[in-house]
Amino acid sequence: MIDEISIRPARPQDFPVMRAILRDTFESTWQPQITEAAARRYVETDIGGRFVARYGADMLVAEADGQVAGLLYHIDDFIDALHVPSAFQRRGIGRRLLIRAERDIAEKGFRQARLETDTFNAQAQAFYKTLGYIEMARYPDEEWQSGLTTVLFEKPLGGME
Repeated sequence: MIDEISIRPARPQDFPVMRAILRDTFESTWQPQITEAAARRYVETDIGGRFVARYGADMLVAEADGQVAGLLYHIDDFIDALHVPSAFQRRGIGRRLLIRAERDIAEKGFRQARLETDTFNAQAQAFYKTLGYIEMARYPDEEWQSGLTTVLFEKPLGGME
């Protein structure tokens, strides 16, 4: 049981753990769904590591019992990344990160939050729907070049104060 979850801006000393979180979620969620060539490209070009190097200073992290246990990155009203490693899933960490991001997005004057997942990720789709996200569109996922379909979700933020 997690005693305390706090959400804070990421610090450079968090970056190694953040890279490990992205590797964990890649291996558990995406790798089984994408082509071998796409998986090899992810590993060989260190996509996760480069993402943290480029955007890590702008990310939020969840800290649970003194450990970095999740990360979130958003730009404007778009939540570009929400990752919670397997060991910390289903403990409220993703929910807390998302609620904080929604608050930050609303404070910047945006009336909705947007995010994407893929059709194979039923767990993520159910999670977003539970939190009030509505499916808005489906389109080919070009990122992985694996024939996947992306689902766009939006949530109105009008009532957030």
